[in-house]
Amino acid sequence: MGKITGFLEFDRELPDKRDPKTRINDYKELYLDFDDKKTQNQAARCMDCGVPFCHTGCPLGNVIPDFNDAVYHEDWGLAYDILRSTNNFPEFTGRICPAPCESACVLGINKPPVAIEHIEKMIIEKAYSLGLVKPEIPKHRTGKKVAIVGSGPAGLAAAAQANKAGHTVIVFERSDRIGGLIRYGIPDFKLEKHVIDRKLEIMEAEGITFKTNVNIGVDMPFEALINDVDAVILCGGSTKPRDLNIHGREAKGIHFAMDFLTQQNKRVAGDTVPSDITISAEGKHVIVIGGGDTGSDCVGTSNRQKAKSVTQIELLSQPPLDRSEKDPWPNYPMILRTSTSHEEGVDRAWSILTKEFISDEDGNVKALRIIDIKWEIGYTGKPEFKEIEGTERDLPCDLALLAIGFVHGETEKFREKTDLELDTRGNVNADDYQTNIENVFAAGDMRRGQSLVVWAISEGREAARAADKYLMGESMLEAKDDSLLNVNN
Repeated sequence: MGKITGFLEFDRELPDKRDPKTRINDYKELYLDFDDKKTQNQAARCMDCGVPFCHTGCPLGNVIPDFNDAVYHEDWGLAYDILRSTNNFPEFTGRICPAPCESACVLGINKPPVAIEHIEKMIIEKAYSLGLVKPEIPKHRTGKKVAIVGSGPAGLAAAAQANKAGHTVIVFERSDRIGGLIRYGIPDFKLEKHVIDRKLEIMEAEGITFKTNVNIGVDMPFEALINDVDAVILCGGSTKPRDLNIHGREAKGIHFAMDFLTQQNKRVAGDTVPSDITISAEGKHVIVIGGGDTGSDCVGTSNRQKAKSVTQIELLSQPPLDRSEKDPWPNYPMILRTSTSHEEGVDRAWSILTKEFISDEDGNVKALRIIDIKWEIGYTGKPEFKEIEGTERDLPCDLALLAIGFVHGETEKFREKTDLELDTRGNVNADDYQTNIENVFAAGDMRRGQSLVVWAISEGREAARAADKYLMGESMLEAKDDSLLNVNN
């Protein structure tokens, strides 16, 4: 370890953020520069624990104490080599991962945990600035052809690993740009898209082919793709949104969150959104239904579009400020989290049941009828809620954004002329990443359902290894130890 007393000498410190009043006028990333010495001090806080629980917290199994030690000793090259051995895209996870590794940090038992996510971001940014990130073209090609369907984090990870194994890789994306969720679902103020583009340039130089505007199962029959390549890895996202089927849902001005976020990301990219389908928060009372990260992104975007007011409501009770007995260390704690978007201005409310959308004479939504609820343990032993009499009221609402999760991926198009099996949740059934169709594999949201970016990368890596083993009889690609990942699953 770098400094035995580091965790005693240095407090947790993160980069300062730009002033909320300033940053809501643009879509640039939020954090100010943080010098190398401060990052080294943060790395010095790592205790090099005998049992590094941060490994179990990270779905990728990042070797965190080792790269912390390298950062402390200013060996950025070594730190980068250690980090990229388990993580293809630290430039993504260092910005938008909820950092379950930090929740499992041993230092976090009685002090603020090591700033692992920040250190990870600094390692990759330093690697780019020093010219360490270079194309690594496979020395030998296997002659096998692998198709990746979907270019989100799972698809990109699968592509990178399959290409590393020497296969010829083609990535199909139905949209006009590569990136999936991280391109069109994550706002630029959390992840500017030049961060994606510079990585894609590296991947293309390594020999990966990207094909956009190709919707497999629509523009190209899925069964034709299966027969045209040696292996297919399905990495589409969980894109079927969960709806809110209450009275008045048909009113104009009620939209799914991802439609709203995608439009704004396209505008930031320089695209023109047709006026007849434009979703805008400008000058409106906005209600975001759903208390998760997607809802938070809607809050930040609505403020930047100059909404008159922004309210975010959640069906569940307000989480506690600290860990409860239900999620002790090293589990990922279900605590109250205040995002950077919340800091910019929003009214938040919990234990709220939506009753009805109310529209005006022209069919535009003008209010949302809600009622407070109380959660109790029912006779079945499961939580149930009861409406609190006398609390029903109407909230002004010109724009409602539904951010209540996703049910599963769009799998129907893959099943029309194949016998591809699904699980009980509607996801592709793929134990050990291989489906019932011998040369078809699945990863990410398509296999496990809606999840984190870090899980998507992990899934893509493992699916590529499974496909490589199928094609070659064995695989030299890195494998994670699943026995380490029994925390936070």
